[in-house]
Order: sequence, then C-alpha cells, then structure tokens
Amino acid sequence: MPVFENLTVLSLEQATVLPYLTYRLAQDGMEVIRLEHPVYGDPNRFVGEDALGEERMNTYYLCINAGKKALTLNLAEAEGREIFQAVIKDLDVDIFATNQLPRNYEKLGIDYETLRALKPDIIWLGVTGFGPDSNEAAYDPILQARSGLMDLTGEPDGAPQVLGIPLPDMGTSEHAYGLIMKALYRRQLTGEGACIRLSMFESSVSWLTVPITLSSSFGKRITRRGNTHEFFAPVSVYETRDGFVYIAVGNDRQWRSIVSLEQFRSLERPEYEKNAGRIKDVARLNRAINEITRRHTSEELIHLLRSITVPISAIQPISGVVRDPLVKRVLLRSRDPVSGTEITLAPPPHMTPFLARNGRRLSFPPRFGEHNAEIYGGRLGLSPDRLSRLKETGII
Repeated sequence: MPVFENLTVLSLEQATVLPYLTYRLAQDGMEVIRLEHPVYGDPNRFVGEDALGEERMNTYYLCINAGKKALTLNLAEAEGREIFQAVIKDLDVDIFATNQLPRNYEKLGIDYETLRALKPDIIWLGVTGFGPDSNEAAYDPILQARSGLMDLTGEPDGAPQVLGIPLPDMGTSEHAYGLIMKALYRRQLTGEGACIRLSMFESSVSWLTVPITLSSSFGKRITRRGNTHEFFAPVSVYETRDGFVYIAVGNDRQWRSIVSLEQFRSLERPEYEKNAGRIKDVARLNRAINEITRRHTSEELIHLLRSITVPISAIQPISGVVRDPLVKRVLLRSRDPVSGTEITLAPPPHMTPFLARNGRRLSFPPRFGEHNAEIYGGRLGLSPDRLSRLKETGII
C-alpha cells in the first residue's frame, strides 16, 4: 500500500542541501515541486557540462533532481506571493522547505507563521548555514573548515583536506529527512504541523562524536591521521603489485589469523600480539606490511584475507563501484523524453517500495519552469492569457 505518494512537497531550493533532501523524498514517491526564481533559478543548473545541448540542464544539476517537477515564481512581487499562497492551499502542500537566508523569510512570504495561517498542519523546514539567527552565507567547504571536518582529513604532516563528498550538505539532508519523518508521524497522531529549523553547522558538528568527547573530556588532541586509525592497527592503505587495498584489523584474534598465514608469518612478534603494541609501533609495522603486500596482486590478497575473515577491499574507482554486483542491481535510471538520453543515478540508501514498483526509474530532472502550465494552469485554473501575462511581466 502506498504510504507517501499522496504527500506534496514544495521546496524553494537551490545548490545541494535541499535538492538532495527532496530527491530522497521523491524516491519515497512524494510529489516534489521545486520552486525557482524566474530569472536566476538554481545556480547548479549551470554547473558541469552541457551534455543535452540546452541551457540550465547541465550535468551537475542532473545528479540529484530526478523525480521532481519544476515551477518558476517571483516571490518578490505581490502577485507572485499571491500565486504562492494559492499553490500552498490548492495543492494542499504537506511539506514546505527552503534554504533561503532567514532575513528573506518574511519579505518573500515564506515564513512559518504565514504558511501556518494558510495551512495549520503544514510541516515547515528552514535549512540555514549557521542557524535561524544568522544570515551568514554558507558553502559546504566553509562548513567543513569551521566544523573541524577538514582538520580531521588528510595526512598528519600535510595540509587539511576537504572530504571527497560534501558531507555538510548531504549529512544535513539526511538529518532533515529524519526530522521530516518524525514530523509526519507526529502529525498523523496529533493532526499538528511542525516548524523545523536546521543548521548545517550544527548538523556537521554532530558527526564529531569521538573527537569532541576525547578532546573535551580527556584532553586528547584529535587531528589528521591519514589512512591509519588512532585506536586500531594495522588499519591502512597498502600498496599491491597492481594497485592498493585497505586492510582493517579490528582485534587481536584477526591479527593472529593474519600472522598464521605463511605470507605474513615474519610479522609474528611478541610485541605485536596486543593491539596496544601494534599501535605503539604502527609506522614500522605498516612499512613491513607494505613490503609483503607489494609482492602480491590485490585480488590475491583479497582472496587470502577474506578466507580468514579479515576485512579487506580494493580501493575502487567510481567506475569499479558501479560495476560491483551489490551496487549494479540497485542503481537508478532516468530517461529524458525529449532527447532520449538515459542517465544513471546513485542508488538510495534503502530501496523504497515506490522505486521497486517503478523498476528503479524516476522521471527526468525537470527543465526550468517545465511544470508551470500543468500546475498553474491545470491545477490552479489560471487562464492561458494570464499565464502569458505572468511570463511577460517576470512573475513566472
């Protein structure tokens, strides 16, 4: 039985943090409508290659916007705000989300109080960089820097590094997803809506569980450690004859299993029997392991260590990840009805019933204002003449 497919989400969104959230909601089957300014739109539409040969449909935008509809509307104009309110009421919007700066909420008529007056049970989400009292602009690398994530990433004697994915953006999206599900559950029980104000900075800092406790409570300095682990050894990247593998030994039993192998028997020493001894001599231990692993292919080592239940993986490029049998069977697809172009999309964290029923397919990322006629005309009942005038005057 469909659970989420009768829910409507209206999102005044741009960049990554909200588009990724609403992409996740679209995977549940919710009707997601992204709202953009009729002139500027989402800057991410212009990022990446122009693979389709048309404006505002660049490759970076395509990655997290499948399964949605798109409207344009100028909320700075009174007529635009009037239409916005009609959308909220006539489409019976369940969830409204925005990542506008807080100073724009009342000016644009998107603040919680205004929307609650229109629809008392609405779930309102405002995502900001540093909280509802701050209008400081926030980009993901800035949040990585300020939250300490960069200080934890990189080699010990090297410069801080950004993460390979935008964790402040996508991590905040996941936190928002959970809060929305809690709000929907609460609304189902009580009939009440919710006002959710989520800070990307607070979301990012919340991942620092071990670093904050150990540094603040026990005076330990937590910083970059490269590919090794602060508390377990050997845990690192090791060179092979044809690439690299990551080996993670999590306990003394696994270490005994490794040194029982002929290839690693030279590492069987009394001082390495316990994890503390291996940590104490980790640099020399890792050099000795590298001398062994360089003599073997990645596949040989993977077969060998998996046979004794020691965690190991090749360092896979993205092209290898999508060929992994566990990934290949859950990848999502989307086909452009205009050009026939098909794109491959990252799988969801969990295969939703909606995606399973639809053969893991989502509608193609919407073109700029693609659904103006369908929603403003077909569902709000605005006449073709009025739609033409609204377009001419820059309202849509």
